[in-house]
Amino acid sequence: MSRAEEQDAGQIAALLNTAYRGESSKQGWTTEADLLAGRRTDTEEVLRLILSDDSLFLLGKTKTELIGSVHLQKQAEQLCLGMLAVSPPLQGKGIGKQLLFAAEQAAQELWGVNKSVMSVVSCRNELIAYYQRRGYRRTGVSKAFPVNRELWTPKVADLRLEILEKILSI
Repeated sequence: MSRAEEQDAGQIAALLNTAYRGESSKQGWTTEADLLAGRRTDTEEVLRLILSDDSLFLLGKTKTELIGSVHLQKQAEQLCLGMLAVSPPLQGKGIGKQLLFAAEQAAQELWGVNKSVMSVVSCRNELIAYYQRRGYRRTGVSKAFPVNRELWTPKVADLRLEILEKILSI
């Protein structure tokens, strides 16, 4: 795993859009293509996150290509984990699990946090189950799915984000 640099922003945005939305995302098991139209993010947002304080992307790469990424942000003495993505043809091979573990370890080492939280689309039961197998628990807290008409539009009504959390061992 390596830490993203400014020049990686375009590749990260392309990976996130391929993994989350559109026809290409249907090659994997974590697609949101049936729930949302448009893009997940853009290069500008990824670059802003790379340059933000207490924020970083970890990257999984082969010798020649980016195959996975995850965003870490420290907020209120906890890790906010997001944008976990693996190239759709490579999903199901343990890359996501490795990225998740590396993110939790990095957050503990960098920021001394002992809790990780994330938001998952509440109707994505298979994805929630994936995180539960990795120690995350449902908090019972949810919030409305954000609106960003410049990037995406919902295909279904009343999308919500469910908050999951995990206490990290120190």
